[in-house]
Amino acid sequence: MVRQPVVQTTSPLGQDEDRDLRPQWLSEMVGQRQVYERIKIAIEAALKRGEPLGHILFDGPPGLGKTTFALCIPRELGVPIQIANGATLKAPKDIIPYLTNATERSVLFIDEIHRMHKSVEEFLYPAMEDFRIDLTLGEGINARTINMPLKPFTLIGATTRTGLLSAPLRERFQMREHLDFYSIEELAEIIRRNAVKLRVSVDEPAALEIAARSRGTPRVANNRLRWVRDYATSKANGRITLSVAQDALQMQGIDSLGLDPQDRKYLETIGRVFGGGPVGVEAVAHTMNVPSDTLIDEVEPFLLRSELLVRTPRGRRLTEAGFRHLGLPVPNQPQGFLF
Repeated sequence: MVRQPVVQTTSPLGQDEDRDLRPQWLSEMVGQRQVYERIKIAIEAALKRGEPLGHILFDGPPGLGKTTFALCIPRELGVPIQIANGATLKAPKDIIPYLTNATERSVLFIDEIHRMHKSVEEFLYPAMEDFRIDLTLGEGINARTINMPLKPFTLIGATTRTGLLSAPLRERFQMREHLDFYSIEELAEIIRRNAVKLRVSVDEPAALEIAARSRGTPRVANNRLRWVRDYATSKANGRITLSVAQDALQMQGIDSLGLDPQDRKYLETIGRVFGGGPVGVEAVAHTMNVPSDTLIDEVEPFLLRSELLVRTPRGRRLTEAGFRHLGLPVPNQPQGFLF
């Protein structure tokens, strides 16, 4: 089958680097291989049957590729895509244009789907199950309901907060895929590929592996690659060596584990202000003057995965590795205190 992109692709490099660095086809993606294999099978089956792909829900921390998967899928299917954001869908009238404009087997992608209003969510139920919507015309005793059929389409949702989705909505997705953090090796491969796209001059390959220590997400890795490139352009005639990369990341406050200043401030607040915990996330958020949602969604996932932090029934607490990374003395705790 000849692949014909249906989503507007990239502009010349430099006009929209985020789009240029993002994979355009599933085969170009690095990491998330199990998710990739399942999605590939579902796409091939849908194409062979000539049917719309089943609805898909992607969840996971920010920057792991939910949007990338959502944009690659319609290219693989050879169908158009419409893109909406859950935060803007406050009433059924906001989602109706997307549903009525959907063509046969096309894709509707709703980012941050957990932010949809409850009334919109309920309005979607018959659209997802039976490809129809119920419209009410008129008011009072003159009101009447019209059952409007829709073209069979695929709904792809992306969320960082699966728990905020109601069970009836979650159950209407035939596939639910969780995206996990990338390994350093996977991030290094992503950076190597994108360094070529950005036409970066790398004298020592190890320099890119330094930038790959990026909290487990390609988005952060790409941002750090661009910063290292800019630093090298300004300070080293555009040549990236290991020492140049180290100096560039040090200037941004990135440490040896890839933690940024906000990550370390969170750990230091728990370690120095609250004695290592346990402490509730709200107390830490107020102390740092940061929204608690930011800590829960953006900061904590990588710290938990790195085993620098644990969640206990009594609150967040630094692990022994967390104390040592901060250079703080490890307090003596009774055996089993963390549990």
